[in-house]
Amino acid sequence: MIPNQYVMGFMASFVLDLQLFADAGTLVNATGRYQNAYDATSYQAFTSSSTLAPTMKTYYEQELLDNSRDKLIYGQLGKKYALPAHHGKVIEWRKWNTLPRLAELTEGVIPTGQKLGMTALNVELHQYGEYVAVTDQLDLFAYDDVIQGASEELGAASGETEEILIRDVLAANANILYADAYSGDTYQSTPANVAALQTALATYKCNVTPDMINKAATNLKVGKAPTFSGNMYVCVIHPHCTYDLRKHPDWRAPHEYCRPEEIFNGEIGELHGVRFVESNLAPIIKGTNDTYATYKTMVFGKDAFGIPDPEGASDGIIVKTKEQVGGPLNQFSTIGTKKYVAARILYPERICTIWSGSSYSSVDTAN
Repeated sequence: MIPNQYVMGFMASFVLDLQLFADAGTLVNATGRYQNAYDATSYQAFTSSSTLAPTMKTYYEQELLDNSRDKLIYGQLGKKYALPAHHGKVIEWRKWNTLPRLAELTEGVIPTGQKLGMTALNVELHQYGEYVAVTDQLDLFAYDDVIQGASEELGAASGETEEILIRDVLAANANILYADAYSGDTYQSTPANVAALQTALATYKCNVTPDMINKAATNLKVGKAPTFSGNMYVCVIHPHCTYDLRKHPDWRAPHEYCRPEEIFNGEIGELHGVRFVESNLAPIIKGTNDTYATYKTMVFGKDAFGIPDPEGASDGIIVKTKEQVGGPLNQFSTIGTKKYVAARILYPERICTIWSGSSYSSVDTAN
C-alpha cells in the first residue's frame, strides 16, 4: 500500500499540470476569431489591428493574380506611367512637336523663327469589376473548393477584360498594311482596303508572310520607332496566322536569341528582326456581311502606347464572409475583384498593323 503522503503529493502535482494546460488554451488563434478553448461563450472577434483573416485568402489572391497575368500580352508591351493618388482619373502625356530641319542661312539676313508647339494626349481611367455569391450550403457540401474555383475564374476574366480593352485601343491605329494576295508562290495584287481584301480572299491567299513582316518592320524603321531589347520589334499575332511563318528556315526559338528572364509572356520565336508573341485575343474581324474572317497582326516599336498605373489601385481579390454579407441567417458569401484600365497610343508611327486573311478565314468568327 502506498503511504498517504505520497498519494497526496501525486494528486497535488497532477492538479498543477492540468492548470498549466488550461492556461495554454485561454487564447487560441482560430480561422475566424480568437477563442477560449475551455469556454465556448468567450469569443474575441478579429479587429483591424489584430486579425488572421488575410492568411485565409492569400492562396486565392495568388490564384487570381496568376490567372490575370497569363492573359496580359498587349499590356506587357506598353509603358506604364504612375498616376499618384488624389490627382484625378485623367492622365496627360505631353510631347514637343517636331521642328523642321535647319535652313541655309543668307549672309547678314536674320531668318524667320520657328513656331514651337506641344501636343497633349489624355486618357481617363475606368473601373471594371465583378463578383460571385456562394451559398453557405454550396461552400459546406461541394466536393471541389468553390472559393478557389471562383478566384481562378475571376482572375481569367480580369486578365481577359484588361487585354481586350487595351487591344481595341491599339487596333484603331491607322498605320495599316494589307496583306499581298498570292496564287501559290505567284504575287497577284495588294488589296487597297478591307473590301478588296475580302474580294481577294475568295480566290487567293492573303496571309501574313515573312515578306509582310519585313514590310512592317521597314515601316517602323522609316518612322524611327525604337526597338525593344535585342534591337528587335515585337509582333502580337493570332495562332491561326503563325503557321506559315514558323516553317520558314530562318525562324528561331526564343532561347536562341534572348535570356529566359527577357522572354515576353506568350513569346514563340523570332524572324527577320521581329519577335513574335502569340495571343488568342489578337483581333479577328468578321462583319455581318463578310464571307471571310480577317486578322489584325500588330508590330510594335518600344513605348508606342502608355498605360496609367494608379497608385493604390492594384488588382486584388475581395472576399466577404457570410458573417459580413450573408443576411440575418449568414446564408452566402461573396468573392470579387475590380481594377482600373486605360490605354492611349502615344506614337502612331510606332505601330504597324498587317490586315490579312489566314488558312482559317472561312471558319473563324470574330473575337
